[in-house]
Order: sequence, then structure tokens, then C-alpha cells
Amino acid sequence: MTKAELIETLASRAGVSKKAAADLLDAFVGVVTEKIKAGEKVAITGFGTFSISHRAARSGINPQTKERIEIPAMDVPKFTAGKTLKEAVRK
Repeated sequence: MTKAELIETLASRAGVSKKAAADLLDAFVGVVTEKIKAGEKVAITGFGTFSISHRAARSGINPQTKERIEIPAMDVPKFTAGKTLKEAVRK
């Protein structure tokens, strides 16, 4: 599903315009991004939790040249599915 398809589905189900659905989706993504960037977790009961995960520095190999490279430490976004979402997908 693309962002445009998601917006269309949200607008249809909520009975609002596509513009309103797009604005709400953009606001949601913006708030989640802002909060996890600040180190906070965003938990939506039944759906899941957005957070930041730290990856330590490590060595890797360039598959084209077989040369060893150092991959720096970095923070990456993480999503952990909630119990309700997990159960819905299993059925």
C-alpha cells in the first residue's frame, strides 16, 4: 500500500476529505519523528511502539570489492508491534 492509497482509505473510512486525511497522516508522522528523535517512545496501545535503537560500530565487508569497512555506530528507528496487532496478523 502506498501513502496515496493509505490516505484514500483513511479518508473513506473516516468520512473526511483526502486533504484532511493527508494532513492528519503528515501530522502523525511528524509527531512520531519528532518524539523519537528526542529520545522518547511513542506507544499506541494495541498497535505498537515507535522508539530509537542504538546500533554499535562494527566491521563489515564490501560485497563488490571484498574489502573490510568500518560501519559507524548509529541510532535507527524501531517499531515493535503490540499484542493486538500481532494477534490480528496471526489469524
